[in-house]
Amino acid sequence: MPLEIVRNDITNMQVDAIVNAANNALQMGGGVCGAIFRAAGAGKLQAACDLIGHCPTGEAVQTEAFDLQAKYIIHAVGPVWSGGDHGEERLLRSCYKNSLELAATLGCESIAFPLISSGIYGYPKEQALQVAISEIHDFLMQHEMHVYIVVFDKQSFGISEKLYKSVKQYVDENYIDKHELRYPRNRRIFEQEIMSEPVYGQSLQQETDQRTLEDIVGQIHESFSARLLRFIDEKNMTDAKTYKKANIDRKLFSKIRNSSNYTPMKKTVIAFAIALELDLDETAELLEAAGYTLSKSSKFDVIVEYFIERGNYNIYEINEALFAFDQQLLGA
Repeated sequence: MPLEIVRNDITNMQVDAIVNAANNALQMGGGVCGAIFRAAGAGKLQAACDLIGHCPTGEAVQTEAFDLQAKYIIHAVGPVWSGGDHGEERLLRSCYKNSLELAATLGCESIAFPLISSGIYGYPKEQALQVAISEIHDFLMQHEMHVYIVVFDKQSFGISEKLYKSVKQYVDENYIDKHELRYPRNRRIFEQEIMSEPVYGQSLQQETDQRTLEDIVGQIHESFSARLLRFIDEKNMTDAKTYKKANIDRKLFSKIRNSSNYTPMKKTVIAFAIALELDLDETAELLEAAGYTLSKSSKFDVIVEYFIERGNYNIYEINEALFAFDQQLLGA
């Protein structure tokens, strides 16, 4: 997928460029910077940095990646957090923008970022993450590149505490464990609860009342590709805007568009539903065309439902929540 949050050691990423959270003097430091220097070969990388000498805050420069699997190391100097009133956000945005533009100039097709300035420089993790995602999103709307935000552990990741608590409460109230689903303690009460739950789509009779028989018959054998393209037309979206908003790779979208029998993964189908801002009924329709449904016994599905019910179609925010709950991310 064009933008993905991964839990990994950034020095192990197999990408064209790895971004180093550098200091102005381009000297080996601690944290992510120290790890990158050691993995690349500290002596060789320091010699290359010494030839450059200096990098202003908010700017980015590149060196060879030496012993890393990447081609380049892009050294971006983030701001030190001083309360937020000293241009920190502008400088941090500049870090991401300049790094991405430099990677594009170098012909990179993939790049991996740490969460710049969120370590010893003290930038609040939640705000640092939002700046990163915002700048990367703006870049990806105009360019094709695979971008990774790499966090070493959950302590390095900053999702809004308010959002996390709200999603957790919704999951606790709506998620049905598969074991409980198969072996309810009180079968009669369980069946009454299931029968009384609202369903994602309308009943067949309700649908028949609202749509002509000709419409229904005509869509029985409609492929996923055909149904997706119909939704794109109905929502007055372009192909490019749709796959970019869905966090979908252009090549995969082309495959879906040109292969009527191709069925993508469920997370990809839902990503399209989010990009097209489909409601729950429309989402169920699109999923049905690919042979999927939403289930109360899937935390992934319940989290997606949470956002659709609230009309929140920000795919990056949804992915932040999915990542925080150890679920697969939307896109492909």
